[in-house]
Amino acid sequence: MNWPIVALRRIQLLRMANALQKVLFVCTGNSCRSIMAEMLLNHLGEGRYQAFSAGSCPTGKVNPQSIATLKRHGIKPGEPRSKSWDEFSEKNFDLVVTVCDQAAGETCPLLPGNPKKLHWSTPDPAQASGTEEQINTAFDEAFHLLKTRIEKELLS
Repeated sequence: MNWPIVALRRIQLLRMANALQKVLFVCTGNSCRSIMAEMLLNHLGEGRYQAFSAGSCPTGKVNPQSIATLKRHGIKPGEPRSKSWDEFSEKNFDLVVTVCDQAAGETCPLLPGNPKKLHWSTPDPAQASGTEEQINTAFDEAFHLLKTRIEKELLS
């Protein structure tokens, strides 16, 4: 057995295991669910993931309730912005996750690197109506659905 080659292969495998995984969360408007998923993974991923978010038809603004929800759950959102998936057309991703059914049915742009694709159907909290408490509940439910998927499918 050629020990230097075996040692080099082990080093390569270690680097691959420790490589930063790039994830793109996609939704139609990039104002609620994909923003929350991006911030959640960047927060929970402990440096193992670098998350981004984009929309097929971005609204141009982040829903303030998304920011409030993140803060309510102890996540510092920074200053996210609603952006088009066209911004990422030349970026390599390991994984692309659609978080709304409409975006899942759209033809995503071809991204380099042939990323793995997942769909996590998540109800749109921006469609909630009613009292402030009912709206907060809708955003919290979306937050917890995304958090659970991230923990079970990406972090376990």
